[in-house]
Amino acid sequence: MGGTSGIEQARKTAEALAHSPGFGNEHSSEAVPGALPHGRNSPQRAPLGLYTEQLSGSAFTEPRAHNRRSWLYRIRPSAAHPPFVRIDNGSVRTAPFTESVADPNRLRWDPLPDPAPGTDFLAGLWTLGGNGDVTQRTGMAVHLYHANAAMTDRVFSDSDGELLIVPERGGLLLRTELGLLRADPGHVALIPRGVRFRVELLDDSARGYVCENYGQPFTLPDLGPIGANGLANARDFLAPVAAYEDDDRPVQVINKFCGNLWSATYDHSPLDVVAWHGNHTPYVYDLHRFNVIGSISYDHPDPSIFTVLTSPSDTPGLAGVDFVVFAPRWLVGEDTFRPPYFHRNVMSEYMGLIEGAYDAKTAGKGGFVPGGGSLHNMMSAHGPDRETFDRASAAELKPQKIDDGLAFMFETRWPVTATGQAATADHLQRGYDDVWQGLERNFRP
Repeated sequence: MGGTSGIEQARKTAEALAHSPGFGNEHSSEAVPGALPHGRNSPQRAPLGLYTEQLSGSAFTEPRAHNRRSWLYRIRPSAAHPPFVRIDNGSVRTAPFTESVADPNRLRWDPLPDPAPGTDFLAGLWTLGGNGDVTQRTGMAVHLYHANAAMTDRVFSDSDGELLIVPERGGLLLRTELGLLRADPGHVALIPRGVRFRVELLDDSARGYVCENYGQPFTLPDLGPIGANGLANARDFLAPVAAYEDDDRPVQVINKFCGNLWSATYDHSPLDVVAWHGNHTPYVYDLHRFNVIGSISYDHPDPSIFTVLTSPSDTPGLAGVDFVVFAPRWLVGEDTFRPPYFHRNVMSEYMGLIEGAYDAKTAGKGGFVPGGGSLHNMMSAHGPDRETFDRASAAELKPQKIDDGLAFMFETRWPVTATGQAATADHLQRGYDDVWQGLERNFRP
């Protein structure tokens, strides 16, 4: 499906979608009445002649609170396919990243250049960098995508990790095994490890970011003294309802496995799940619904207060990766420098911009712009640029609404090593350090 007619059909489909709300819920859904068995997960004969399959996103014996699995009732078993063969990885790279060295310098990129005609989501996926080791299920990767065509007659799944998709330009229709989701700019979509999906476009082109999380699945952060409510509300995450394809045409199924892409041609669509139940499911979330918690007295809070999702590690409080959003909010701190303070962090930060401007960085050509991104690795000093510092230091401290931008951050426990293609890219900004020039000595003993 491609071209204008394909986009129009995708839009009509996206406008009619239904959802099942709640993060981490035991969802259940059937596209055909009677397709979902009751009283047992794997009856001797599944209803309607379907095949039963369990898709496990965690080990069987992990604690119940951490266990991720869904039972699928499908037209054909997933096991019915020919062998996979290696194909070219394109611009996709995977940890461990060894083609360049970790760089302590502050780095910033302009948006990806326009893709060649006919570039779909997978072909337009471009790896910026990451950390860890995918074979040990630790670490993460930062990808960007730029597409101008739907994924026609092919489906993708990632055995290496879950994918957090952050659209910046152009809407996406995600056709997954468990149903359909719409992700517009300002939303994020979470595709769990191993779930097959196809991406169609709701506009002529689409651009955005992807966090590939090799480690523990994303979950909502604990709220601690905040209490029972705040930040991202579980009910605002929307899971799909069952929708299936009963299609006997050839489909290319591409699997990312231990860093490489493998392909097999099925004689049917693998998106043929008629009913399902469980908690290993895709979600979509509107970032504008994030309930921002902030200071109402003084000082800028640490950015951890803006955490939407977190992937825990073996050290309490130290995330494999956090997803943080800087959503519209009020600033009211008294005698306070209101933009983010200068700091050095044991964590590494990749920041992107979805819309508007970010309150600590200058926008415009050569600045921090939607579709671009910056990388501040472990202990790299950063903070507001000179123009922002001068403005904020002299601003009248009256209540101020920050509502002209939507930025986010992938924050991770380990340094991010840029890929060779990112370290030498034409859209890497060579003069990024200059934004801090002119911060003069003001000390007066």
